[in-house]
Amino acid sequence: MTAKDTGTKSTPEGQMIRELAELLIDTGLTEIEIEKSGLKIRVAKKISVAATVPATYVPSMAASAPAVIEAKAAASPGSDLSKHPGAVKSPMVGTAYRSPEPGAATFCDIGSKVNQGDTLLIIEAMKTMNQIPAPRSGTVTAILFENAQPVEYGEPLIIIE
Repeated sequence: MTAKDTGTKSTPEGQMIRELAELLIDTGLTEIEIEKSGLKIRVAKKISVAATVPATYVPSMAASAPAVIEAKAAASPGSDLSKHPGAVKSPMVGTAYRSPEPGAATFCDIGSKVNQGDTLLIIEAMKTMNQIPAPRSGTVTAILFENAQPVEYGEPLIIIE
């Protein structure tokens, strides 16, 4: 049910929605749902990039394609990049993103210098955005995934040398 569905603001449903919205703000929750006397109300808020990335992500493939092509060209044919000492592997199954939101600058590019703990990418898993930090300092020499690409556990994503 949306605020528009409740008619006027003075209806009991409208008041309940406002109270639930205030509860979301007070508790820091992103979603709450209640059912009372056969009436089911769900209130959710979009979350900003500072906390996490919005759940709806429309990738911009044009921005990521040149770097990925360059990274694949840098890898020698037949080499197993998962055994590279600087490989950053996916810690989970999900969808990998190079930037915090559509149209934003990427976290890193080929040639970027990164410090241990810097965010390299985000993996969305079960509607949760997980920041993947650099395991060590160095220079990004290869990006092995395309923006918004599904990734598997243990798959090499970035090479840091």
